[in-house]
Parts: sequence; C-alpha cells; structure tokens
Amino acid sequence: MTVIAKIDISSPTGRKLVRELEKHKRVVKITYPDAEEIPQGYITSEEFRKSAMDKVKKFCDDNGIV
Repeated sequence: MTVIAKIDISSPTGRKLVRELEKHKRVVKITYPDAEEIPQGYITSEEFRKSAMDKVKKFCDDNGIV
C-alpha cells in the first residue's frame, strides 16, 4: 500500500517533514514538481529582466539621464 501526500515546503514545518522523510530512502520516494512549470501569476527571470530594463530605460528617458 502506498500513500501520496502533498507537503508545503515553504514553511519550516514542511521542510522538517521532508528532511525526516528523506532519511528513509528504502521506503520513501520523493518527487518534486518540474522546475520548468511556472505558477500562474509568476514570470520567468528573463521576463523580469526585460521588464526591469524597459522601466529603467523609460525612467532615464523621462528624466534626461544618459
């Protein structure tokens, strides 16, 4: 028999639970969601960089900075 649990590792308690489970490699298999999946409402680092650079350029243009 197997059990599937979802643990929120953004909290100290969740991280502690995962660390404890990782000690039992013979009976526990832990899988993490794909890092490629971006949660809704989040942006990639490339999108953030482009947005930030656009804002810096606009600020400089608006304020007569080189």
